[in-house]
Amino acid sequence: MIIGAGVVGAACAYYAARAGLCVAVVDRGPVAGGTTGAGEGNLLVSDKEAGPELDLALLSAGLWRELALELPQEIEYESKGGLVVAADEATVKALRGFADGQRAAGVDAVEVGPGDLRDLEPHLAPDLAGGFLYPQDAQVQPAQAAARLLAASGAEVYLGEEVTALLRSPGPAGSGGLRGVRTSRRELLAPAVVNAAGTWGGAVAALAGIPLPVLPRKGFVLVTEPLPRVVRHKVYAADYIADVASGSASLQSSAVVEGTPAGPVLIGATRERVGFDRSLSTQALRRLASQAAALFPVLADVRVLRVYHGFRPYLPDHLPAIGADPRVPGLFHACGHEGAGIGLAPATGALIAAALTDSPPPLDPTPFDPTRFGEPPE
Repeated sequence: MIIGAGVVGAACAYYAARAGLCVAVVDRGPVAGGTTGAGEGNLLVSDKEAGPELDLALLSAGLWRELALELPQEIEYESKGGLVVAADEATVKALRGFADGQRAAGVDAVEVGPGDLRDLEPHLAPDLAGGFLYPQDAQVQPAQAAARLLAASGAEVYLGEEVTALLRSPGPAGSGGLRGVRTSRRELLAPAVVNAAGTWGGAVAALAGIPLPVLPRKGFVLVTEPLPRVVRHKVYAADYIADVASGSASLQSSAVVEGTPAGPVLIGATRERVGFDRSLSTQALRRLASQAAALFPVLADVRVLRVYHGFRPYLPDHLPAIGADPRVPGLFHACGHEGAGIGLAPATGALIAAALTDSPPPLDPTPFDPTRFGEPPE
């Protein structure tokens, strides 16, 4: 039983089914109704320093390429590559050191001099100092990807049903393992339950009586009117990397700009921890618009047709929780990916499938141990 019909839950269902398991998925809303539906579909290695998350991203990048062959039209996979740009030579030097570490881990990072940037992106601002091209970066249509993975899994799907309790087998002091879930409509029995509830992963863990410090981190995206393909890659300023790694609760923004096959340009990205406050922030939107226009002056007079936002599932060390939770037999976690859940979904699904079947994992799952945060102070 998988709680959550976003792209991570769908990937868990897909790989669990491929491992020979019978799968059911339950969600209080529609498929991709949470963080997935508010995402841009980024599949990035470029923004991750050498370490466990980059290893997970590289595994996922390969799995996404396989999925693109299996589901070519449905997920709108586009291997556009990413371009990280720097405003000054000091930032280029910092990016160079960052890329050296990534290359040692298996990332393809190509330095681009200031004279060559506009060959890659003709509409870029002319005064940039240089950048790095990441050919392994790609994009999918996230809601479509979740829907197609879920359909391909053959899972039984229960939508519009909130999980209100985790069912336990008899045991002393509530120590029995899980035997399923109770929803607002029924009981669904299963010997294993996967918490893929995204931003609400902490609330699902609390139903089992255990802590998992998942917090919402809000972000906005601007969508322009349809344009000719004025942005060829996913292009972002170097300070985006620092924003991703930051634990600050205050508003942060950095220009992240990419075209889409349909024509609109997507402009992100902001981050702030304000709980589940859904109010519109004119400050955040103005920042995004001005930063995007500074990066691509051609966008200065383009109309923005709509704005949307979502809540990234944030964990304090910026690594997801993936795997079995020994505190509650039968409980597994696959949540807390922050803004990288779409990119990391296939590798997460493969790790969960290995854990469910007691098979060798495709990479070391230790850094993603759901119990690493311990008990909160009293």
